[in-house]
Amino acid sequence: MTDFEGLLKSLADGGVNFILIDGVAATVHGGARLTEDVDVVYQRSEENIKRLAKAVIRLNPYLRGAPAGLPFQWDKETIERGLNFTLSTNLGSLDLLGKIIDGGCYDDLLPHTFELELFSIRCRCLNLQQLIHVKRAAGRPKDLEAIAELEALQDETDSLHDRERTRNYD
Repeated sequence: MTDFEGLLKSLADGGVNFILIDGVAATVHGGARLTEDVDVVYQRSEENIKRLAKAVIRLNPYLRGAPAGLPFQWDKETIERGLNFTLSTNLGSLDLLGKIIDGGCYDDLLPHTFELELFSIRCRCLNLQQLIHVKRAAGRPKDLEAIAELEALQDETDSLHDRERTRNYD
């Protein structure tokens, strides 16, 4: 079982710059699909990588799906040499992505985010339009299945905004 609050708190308390994407972001937007992990795009600056290494080491990270006993060291150098990490931790599954398909890196995605509070934790989340875009680009069956729900949520949001604009002009 994934401790979503614990994972987000570890990243936030560690001062890590990250953006929520995928299942948790969909849930933030009103999606009903269950997710079993926390997916984030992290900033790849030297300072943020140091903070990420320190924040996650406390969670006893290990490469998810790797055979038991495989040598794995989580540190700044590992993060710098890699890009995307799917980890098992003592709080659950955590996917740390330096770059995503057709979305880019943290700095590319930042203009397509908003700040919110989850579990009393301030964090950034990908906006609904960009979330749909990156899910379509990823093209995985689970992403393609989620798009219909996300587009319905987008239509609902657009209709609400249209009604508010009309009401403000009356």
